[in-house]
Amino acid sequence: MEDNKNSNEKDDENSSSAPSLQLSRSHLNDDDENSQKKKIFRNSSGSHRKNNKKHTKMPSSSSLHSLVSILKQYDNTQIHQQSVPNVSFEEKFTNTKTTACPNMSCNNSTSQLQYTIDGDENHKSGINGSISTQTSTIGFRASFFSVLEKIGIWRSQDLYKTTPSSTNDIKFFTSERRTARNSVSSLLYRTLHGENARRIRANDREYNSQFHYANNYIKTSKYSFLTFLPLNLLEQFQRLANFYFLCLLILQLIPAISSLTPVTTAIPLIGVLSLTAIKDAYDDYQRHISDSQVNNRISKCLRNGKLVNERWSGVQVGDIIRMENDQFVAADILILTSSEPNGLCFIETAELDGETNLKIKQCLVETAIMNDYEDRLWEFNGEIVCEPPNNLLNKFEGTLMWKNQRFSLDNEKLLLRGCVLRTQWCYGLVIFAGKDTKVMQNSGKTKFKRTNIDKLLNFIIIGIVFFLLSICGFCTVAAAIWEGLIGYYFQSYLPWDKLIVPQHIQGSTIIGLLVFFSYAIVLNTVVPISLYVSVEVIRFAQSFQINWDEKMFHKKTKTFAKARTTTLNEELGQIQYVFSDKTGTLTQNIMTFNKCSINGRAYGDVIDLRTGDIIEINEDTKPIDFSFNPYYEADFKWFDRELLNAVRADETHAHNFFRLLALCHTVMPEYKEGKLEYQAQSPDEAALVSAARNFGFVFKARTPNSITIEVNGSTEEYELLHIIDFNNTRKRMTVILKRHNRIFLYCKGADNVIYERLGLNQMDIKHRTQEHLNKFAGEGLRTLVLAERKIDEVFYSRWKKKYTEASLASSSREEKLEYVYEEIESDMKLIGVTAIEDKLQDGVPEAIANLQLAGIKVWVLTGDKQETAINIGYSCQLLTDDMLDVFIVDGITKTEVEQQLRKYKESIKIVNTFHPPGVQSVNANGFLKRDQDFDIKMKTPPAISIVTFSSEANNIFEDNQPNAGQSSIPTPPDNEEGAGFAIVVNGHSLVHCLSIDLEQKFLEIASQCKAVICCRVTPLQKALVVALMKRSKNAVTLAIGDGANDVSMIKEAHIGVGISGQEGLQAVLASDYSIAQFRFLERLLLVHGRWSYYRMCKFLRYFFYKNFAFTLCHFWFAFFCGFSAQTVFDPMFISVYNLFYTSLPVLALGIFEQDVSDKHSIEFPKLYAPGLTNALFNTQEFVKSVVHGVFSSLILFLIPYGTYGDRISYNGYVLSDHMLLGTVVATILILDNTAQIALDTGYWTMFNHVMIWGSLLCYFILDNFYNYIIRGPYVGSLAKAIYESTFWLTTLLTVIILMVPLLAWRFYNITCNPSLADKIRLKQREMKHIKSKPIIARTASARRSRRSLRSSYAFAHEEGFGRLITSGKIMRKLPHDLQAYPLGPGSNKKHHSMDHQNGMLKLGKIIPSSSSANSDLSPRAPLSDLDTINL
Repeated sequence: MEDNKNSNEKDDENSSSAPSLQLSRSHLNDDDENSQKKKIFRNSSGSHRKNNKKHTKMPSSSSLHSLVSILKQYDNTQIHQQSVPNVSFEEKFTNTKTTACPNMSCNNSTSQLQYTIDGDENHKSGINGSISTQTSTIGFRASFFSVLEKIGIWRSQDLYKTTPSSTNDIKFFTSERRTARNSVSSLLYRTLHGENARRIRANDREYNSQFHYANNYIKTSKYSFLTFLPLNLLEQFQRLANFYFLCLLILQLIPAISSLTPVTTAIPLIGVLSLTAIKDAYDDYQRHISDSQVNNRISKCLRNGKLVNERWSGVQVGDIIRMENDQFVAADILILTSSEPNGLCFIETAELDGETNLKIKQCLVETAIMNDYEDRLWEFNGEIVCEPPNNLLNKFEGTLMWKNQRFSLDNEKLLLRGCVLRTQWCYGLVIFAGKDTKVMQNSGKTKFKRTNIDKLLNFIIIGIVFFLLSICGFCTVAAAIWEGLIGYYFQSYLPWDKLIVPQHIQGSTIIGLLVFFSYAIVLNTVVPISLYVSVEVIRFAQSFQINWDEKMFHKKTKTFAKARTTTLNEELGQIQYVFSDKTGTLTQNIMTFNKCSINGRAYGDVIDLRTGDIIEINEDTKPIDFSFNPYYEADFKWFDRELLNAVRADETHAHNFFRLLALCHTVMPEYKEGKLEYQAQSPDEAALVSAARNFGFVFKARTPNSITIEVNGSTEEYELLHIIDFNNTRKRMTVILKRHNRIFLYCKGADNVIYERLGLNQMDIKHRTQEHLNKFAGEGLRTLVLAERKIDEVFYSRWKKKYTEASLASSSREEKLEYVYEEIESDMKLIGVTAIEDKLQDGVPEAIANLQLAGIKVWVLTGDKQETAINIGYSCQLLTDDMLDVFIVDGITKTEVEQQLRKYKESIKIVNTFHPPGVQSVNANGFLKRDQDFDIKMKTPPAISIVTFSSEANNIFEDNQPNAGQSSIPTPPDNEEGAGFAIVVNGHSLVHCLSIDLEQKFLEIASQCKAVICCRVTPLQKALVVALMKRSKNAVTLAIGDGANDVSMIKEAHIGVGISGQEGLQAVLASDYSIAQFRFLERLLLVHGRWSYYRMCKFLRYFFYKNFAFTLCHFWFAFFCGFSAQTVFDPMFISVYNLFYTSLPVLALGIFEQDVSDKHSIEFPKLYAPGLTNALFNTQEFVKSVVHGVFSSLILFLIPYGTYGDRISYNGYVLSDHMLLGTVVATILILDNTAQIALDTGYWTMFNHVMIWGSLLCYFILDNFYNYIIRGPYVGSLAKAIYESTFWLTTLLTVIILMVPLLAWRFYNITCNPSLADKIRLKQREMKHIKSKPIIARTASARRSRRSLRSSYAFAHEEGFGRLITSGKIMRKLPHDLQAYPLGPGSNKKHHSMDHQNGMLKLGKIIPSSSSANSDLSPRAPLSDLDTINL
């Protein structure tokens, strides 16, 4: 005990002095001679160890107590197996193999477990005793610090810090010893990483297969060939109507209660199930095709030392694959080596986060040396222990064990599936595949989507079932009473069944109970089994109308719109919120140098010399030919010849402008097949360097300390002294260069940032340049201000000393560096402004404007930067300069976000209180028009209206005074109301906005804003925003995107739309509809969506009407047949009524019906409004249809019954038989249905005529065929009836009574309460004689004429390649002469360049602008910043 106590005290002392812990038998007995001997650690062979694996399951605890217990258990289970003599596990072994610890910090007690193993089993108890003695101390200490770590006051690194390795080398003599080593190592990994830690061995499929990792096969389909029938039937019988009719079919098999043959239910049920199954099979077949396209992509995989082509679906975890430039990454891979120096790898992540700028990844230097040697890569046998699959795109932790060393792995060494490689080639090891990849983990689960109408139908079906049960209950009571009062005494004529008890009361009661089930069968058609199949057929046909719409065909990519699901079409007509991605959805991912301002003069507009007007630039406008420049780019387009003339005339300011663009950047040049290409971290920089290149200022090469450009054939080489890169707060970039012993500073950045740092005596050029900035911002262009400064040697030497001191400061380094930067980035001279267009897709502003006019709210959810998102918001007119305020929510903490939300809420309240919007009048087009006496203070210059109307359309609104008996449409306002609020939310702030405490405040503000933009959001945040609106607002949502980062919100929204024609297919595969361009969304919603909703609602109203009119005839007949469940109609007529006689006309209505044309649907977006409020079909409309059907059934039965009840023909034949009455009622019913559907049809096509009149003809043909050919029981009834004049008079009277009230009601509505569609149709008929004129489109000059007072800076804020350039890591191996003479003193390189004074620094005089030109314009204050705009 004393020894144990000493041992524990010694251990505590060692723990206090150093964090390492050691387990050794010598602590028990220092004098024991066995303490100097090596202990035997008994281990089994690999096969035995595999069999006993389940006995060594590791707990998730990371304490040493757990580890030691496991080692004891392992020793106990293996002690009787084959021994492994003289295996030594010492410090260096554990340092090599226990690399599963996070952050490369492992428990040193683990790393110093020293078991020296002898073959004698007598030492077993001694070993266990030693371990048991140490367990209590170590276990308590580890558990204690584990608790401290969880509560945040201790870090595991402090306890488990690794001590330096000993100098003892580990020697492994046999393969069995390696097996023993791996077994213990595996235990250590599982202890420290938990049960879910992923272990991967490179190029070893057999080893990796034991873990059953997910393969790379992607599956979005629902069925296979074997599972289709059972799964589809199970899904179909989950529908209430199908399950109801299945139960009904079972009841009809019981003869005692069925008055109808089971065929009457079996035929329609089988037809419904079959048609639905065919539709589902077609949908799933399309999914199989899409999955096959992705899974059959080819990647190059390493097999047996050679590269072979492998399908994506065949790639597995642990494989090494080769990727080449512009290819998608097939899985989440660890970079091993690349074609770039130092293992760098350039990628584009537009599919993941929406950003098109290049990002840099870098592999381990140790693996980069393998280069592209396939034999080395095949011999690579590194083992990786890493985190389990998760959805964190920016986080990865793991450890690589290779060559007895361990290397830390992080997110910078991982390429994610969906990225596009922008490097010549790259090799990587697959870490996560298929569903385990991070992009698939972010995609969310596929949900079964149902439309609002589907949900309403389920509710209605339940209501109809209760209605049916109530009728059956009434008939039960009535039948029991009738049998008790009358039937009991007439058993000689109507005998009771043998099953019925002969007693009076009991027998009547039993008959009543049986009648309940009989009427449930007879009246079953009130629950329409054919409803669902008709709905599916209509949706199926509507989907083909979408697929075949040539107006949604994109010629460039030759892509049609496609309905990938056929169950959501009418939901397209009820969308309330559209959530859109930005990159690739609203924009084309193309940056173009559009305009510029140099020395106060604007360039870029093409002026008509005759009129002085700006010429509209379109596809027919011929650009300037730059072919004289050997480095020109064919896709570069510039139209203003004045700028080229200035460059050719050696105009100083123009040369300074382009020289700055060619020098101030972090772009990397490379030659591909002899052609100069650029790799840029930002697409903006690429556009600017490309512009300079085409104008003759070609950036050709760079080294860590030099930049080389070519100006009009002459080479200029500059010594690169410093690169001060962009970041989130600086919003500017600076390079300091030296040439011919002269030092220059070039700077570019946001207008407000550069204006603050300009020197004095530049007011005139600043004023003119500010006007150009406002003009460019009004056109939605992204601007950068350029400035320069000449620096003398003395000032630079003094500044460099300060810079060195600040960069080496141990505290407040960033603040000190910023102060030093401010000193040199001052007193600059303004050169000009660049204006880059982040090219929107064609028609985006017009589409968004029309959607907003339709009452749809458009939100933009993007992973891009805040400034970029805001700029695109202005470009697409989602944000306008007429807005009262643009709220920026960018708080870091929850308190900051809450304060911002509270302030913005108060701002909105103040505006609504003191500047109310006034009484709004709604014209016929749905435009909101403010009263003229609105507060003058609130009037702002109106925004240019995006939606334009043809003169033909404008004529609709000419007459504002309604004539007698007519209703006219008031004139719409000339300009759309632009006032309102907008809110921009940053991703880190959105986390707090979506919390339970703040989500209601966020919703209150967002719902009062005209536009909402969320930037820097993750894929899951996009889905959370959509889910929030679905849950809180109960709104119908649509999400549209083109990348893998949009998949989660596409799946979450009611409708998901993918942009096809792009390189990525993830969004399309997850979507319900795919279109090639965002502008097609306007037609998809306002035309096809509205038509689908309108048709479906009209179909449902008519369908329920005809079913109630048909079914309730049996109920009225019950009063005249003693409630005996006798049917009026022929059983065959009952079976095929909904399937043949009335199905085709109503299908024609649901497929081809239109209230207005597609042209008018887009011209008058307010036609979409009824879908937003479910106005065309709801419970109220359903009740109206039911009442109409009940009234019709009553008339349909009573008038023929009154006519034929006791009727005798003129020649003495009795007409009052049951079959004749049933035939007459059925015939009048079919004629009434035909008249009703003809009245409801507003758009006649050939198909409508064929189906409506053909169905009527079909009734007579089939009735005769059934009765005369098949010998039905009603043979001759119809022929007898139609030969009597009574039939025709009865039919005429009945149809008139049914139709006159309906016609009167519709005439009243059209005359006194017309809808917008009624007014449009009326005007359309009146204007048929007026010659149509072409639509006058909004000209580009109208857009150019606007001025904006906002900052249009939207450059990339992420730090570029500056540090990599100056450190040389991004450079390939430099030539020997450049390494020897890096452009310093004594450089022997010759310089072929223009005279610097003439070409760069000589400034011309500033031409003052006339006062008249600027008297009516107030320049924006230089200090204003969009990030700080408040009310």
